[in-house]
Amino acid sequence: MKTSILYAFFCLLITNNAFAQNGNKQIPVLKVKANATVSYQGTISDGQQISDLSWAANSSVACFPATQNQKFTGNHVFYTTTIPKRSEMFIKVIPKNKNQNLSLYAYQVGITNEQLPPNLSSCITCEADYKWDRKWKGKTQDHTRQVRLNAINRPYKIVIGVVGADGVTEGDFTLEIKLNGGEEVVHSIPKIEVTKIETKGAITTTSGNLNTGDVISDLSWAANSSVACFPATKNQKFSGKHVFYSTTIPKRSEMFIKVIPKDKKQNFSLYAYQVGVTNEQLPPNLSSCITCEEDSKWDRKWRGKTQDHTRKVRLNAINRPYKIVIAVVGAEGLTEGDFELEIEIKK
Repeated sequence: MKTSILYAFFCLLITNNAFAQNGNKQIPVLKVKANATVSYQGTISDGQQISDLSWAANSSVACFPATQNQKFTGNHVFYTTTIPKRSEMFIKVIPKNKNQNLSLYAYQVGITNEQLPPNLSSCITCEADYKWDRKWKGKTQDHTRQVRLNAINRPYKIVIGVVGADGVTEGDFTLEIKLNGGEEVVHSIPKIEVTKIETKGAITTTSGNLNTGDVISDLSWAANSSVACFPATKNQKFSGKHVFYSTTIPKRSEMFIKVIPKDKKQNFSLYAYQVGVTNEQLPPNLSSCITCEEDSKWDRKWRGKTQDHTRKVRLNAINRPYKIVIAVVGAEGLTEGDFELEIEIKK
């Protein structure tokens, strides 16, 4: 197809639209917006039929079974877009003529992947929607078709195919793309200060207040497998200010760390990680550690166990000493509150 024809169909809504080049085919690249829905106009007559649909039933694609091929025998019109990380995308095709039978599929691949049907050998996932062969209890279907895709830790290319069922080669439609999430989060870099504690005797205590710490907005380091401190589902319990301390655990010893809020009604959390004595890494730039232990308010009660307002963790060393970095944290965005920190060492 010619670029001028495509531009005529999209000039009202895509003033600066780019195109992806694949052989002799030109695929419109559609722009999406974070937490918004965008609409584009198209026509089936811009596409072409694909006689070989075996790619769709291939186990490495798994888009639709061969028993449904008749619903994809008309013209295929392709579009591409990008799904940002930490987002979900809902793609919907709405035929202008409600009596016209259209089908829809969309697949997810790497950003640089240029494969198109019928030469698509594999994809991360492919979702399809087409006219049902029978009614489903508790569900209804109209003339529209819709699929959903999502991305977690990285963006992906999405290839969309709007297709005429039963050999349909003409018909106008509206393509809607709704994106939930997709905003690029800019994390502030806190200025972290660490108070060094020289342990004296079996038990050492010090006092502090959360207002001397800082909020760490990027907590992704804690769920990293090389740190494994706390899962992302617990992030809210570490969303207040973090007050840092460092100390040393001697070899052949174990350390018990306890934080005691002055106000028993205040919700505190605690974590401590173990690294080499010369390691200077601090959250949110902690890439790895030997071990990290945390204690935070339980979401539910545990049989035979109770929890009060204090938080405590345990670490140990065997053949050598290690640096221990301790963080007293306000849960649920707490930024102020007096506490006592207790460090006990047992040989």
